[in-house]
Formats: sequence, structure tokens, C-alpha cells
Amino acid sequence: MRVCVRRRVPVLVACLCLCLVMSPRADAQVTAPEPPGGWPVVTVHGETWNQQSLLQRNLGGRDDQTTAFPPHRIVGNIYYVGTASLASFLIATPQGHILINSSYERNVPVIQKSVEALGFKVSDIRIVLGSHAHGDHMEGDAAVKALSGAQVVAMAEDVPALERMRPGGKPHPIDRVIHDGDSVTLGATTLVAHLTPGHSRGCTTWTLTATEGGRALDVVIVGSLGVNPGFQLVNNTEAPAIADEFRRAFTVSRALPCDVPLASHPAMYRMAEKHARLDKGGLNPFIDPAGYGRELDLTEAMFQAVLTAQQKRAGQ
Repeated sequence: MRVCVRRRVPVLVACLCLCLVMSPRADAQVTAPEPPGGWPVVTVHGETWNQQSLLQRNLGGRDDQTTAFPPHRIVGNIYYVGTASLASFLIATPQGHILINSSYERNVPVIQKSVEALGFKVSDIRIVLGSHAHGDHMEGDAAVKALSGAQVVAMAEDVPALERMRPGGKPHPIDRVIHDGDSVTLGATTLVAHLTPGHSRGCTTWTLTATEGGRALDVVIVGSLGVNPGFQLVNNTEAPAIADEFRRAFTVSRALPCDVPLASHPAMYRMAEKHARLDKGGLNPFIDPAGYGRELDLTEAMFQAVLTAQQKRAGQ
């Protein structure tokens, strides 16, 4: 087994010029506020959303968060082992496996059954990664480590929040702390960590290359770019630069080459719709570079609408 973490130069500076080219089309989005006290509304690519409806799209219902979605191969050696609304990914290698997002601790048995249904073993998981330090994505790290002995890897900016995440009073394991641009390698598979903050201080977007039909594909696993109800973008005393952190996240995200968009919530890449088209001939439906751009347009439009509304309320 070969497991390593390498440092790379942060990508933000290199991304700035490319972002100018890849910014949203002016005709792709229209923003309009609802009446005072209501949710800001965005219409992007013909679909209209507010903060609450977008959050609901991602979370689904209570059962969606705990009910397994049929486990399946996405592309190359990347598999889905999560629930209907909380994404967990297994990256399988001959040297062991990588799990991205352990979900709620109560979902770890669900993930285990999905891993086994695909013919793999949870005990072969060597590394646990996460998208961001919220309980629905990383609360189960300790439970997965107990089952497998895996190393838990965390972005430095998310460490304080993870240390406060103690289901059942158990300390949150953190075996290795990484930074923007670091890489995590197991066998012949390497993932690169991109700091895309805002949704959490250490929100992490992972990239890797997968091979499908002899073609190398760029895979992007989005941490999250969502501005949930209750997020304070203006006069935030705990994170004074949170708006700039979100801007950085969009800059970095738009500069990443992407053939296969994935994300911490499957609705963010229309998993159910694409899964229904699997094995029906033609191109793998998860190969969807245009879908990556559409989701960025939506989340960036929502961020800007919420920021503008909060600035107006603050008299800025």
C-alpha cells in the first residue's frame, strides 16, 4: 500500500485570469429580491430558486438522508455508496480504497452495506476524506475508522469545527492535516485538495482523473458552494471575510477542468436523473461538463443575490 500526501502550490493565483474567461454568461441568470423579509430569488437557465428551495433540493426529505441510493459505478474506479441526498464516494484501488464523506454516524452501516453490495469491503478502506465539516458529511469519520483503521484526512481550516464534532462524546479522529493544493495518493490514484471556502472555512473540492473507455476524464467532487438560509455574508464577526471566501471558491471552481461533476449532495449533479440513464447505451451520462457550469452559475447567482440583499439591509 502506498499512501502519501504532497504539497502543491495553491491554485488561486493561477485561476484568476482563467476565471475571467469562464465567468457566468450575462444572459444566463436574472436575480430579483422577494418582498422585504422574504428569500432572494434567482432564475438561472430557466429554473427559479430561492435559498430555502435550493437547500431543500439538496437535502430532500428526512428519509432521503438515511435511505441508501442504489450503489453504482460512476466512472472508472469511482463508485457511489451514499444515500438519496447525502453523497458518499468509494474510490477503489488494488492497494485499498478511499472513502469521501462518511455522512452522519447513523449512516455508516448504510454505507457499509452499499460498499459490500458492490463487492468491496469496508475493512479495505485506507483513507477517509471529507467535503466540509458539517455533520451530514463527516460525523461518521470515527465510526469508519473503527471499522477499517483508515487514516482520516482533514483540511486545516476545518480542523476546529471537526474537533467540536463528537458524536456520542467520541473525539473526532484527524490523522493528517492538509492544505490547499495538497495531494492524497493511494496506489495509482491521486486526488488534489482545493480549498473552496465559504460554506465551511475548510470546504474542500477534490479533483482526480478517471479512465473510461481508454479516455482520461477530469473528475471534480464539489465540496459545496451553497449559501444556506442563516448564512451571514455581511458583518459576520466570526468570519469577517466570508464573502471574499465565497468569491475565492467560485474563482477556483471555475478554473478547474471538469468532465465528470460530482458533489457532496447528489442533487447538485442530478444523480438520480443520470443513474436512470446508465447502461442504456451511448455516452456515460455522468460525463457532463455543461452540467458543472450550470450548477456553478446557479450557486454563484444565489450567493450574489443573498449578498446584495444583506448589503441593502445593512445599508451598504
